[in-house]
Amino acid sequence: MARSVAVKKGVKPAKSPNKSSYVLDEQVGFILRQVWQRHSAIFSREIGTNITPTQWAALSKLAETGACSQNQLGRLTAMDVATIKGVIDRLTARGLTETSQDPEDGRRLLVSLTRAGQQLAEKVAPNALAITRETLAPLEAKEREMLMALLNKLR
Repeated sequence: MARSVAVKKGVKPAKSPNKSSYVLDEQVGFILRQVWQRHSAIFSREIGTNITPTQWAALSKLAETGACSQNQLGRLTAMDVATIKGVIDRLTARGLTETSQDPEDGRRLLVSLTRAGQQLAEKVAPNALAITRETLAPLEAKEREMLMALLNKLR
């Protein structure tokens, strides 16, 4: 007895998988995204306060460099104009950053940490270092060094 398969008009049946030279699990972008997801989960669990990775990047960079323009802060933290604006707006709303006119160029605003922002940056820095250690924990010391060197080369 022959079996018939009903096929909707205009719909082609799926082809069986073919051997493609592109294997998602072997692609650098896919692997980096999985590593980022793991790191983000560690960050969220261990940061110790309600702060996002981009907010932490801005806070820690301001603690490191001092006041700078929002545009410069965006470049230093690898954030586009819209992203850094949103980050600073949220940090300012929380009382962690403030803006003031640049004394050398009245058209430019400088972003700086408030006292509360400086205190938070100092308090959270040990947690952030622990997050990096945990993210890299599966690697041997030499592997960690090599990974960081290779990632820096890819920037």
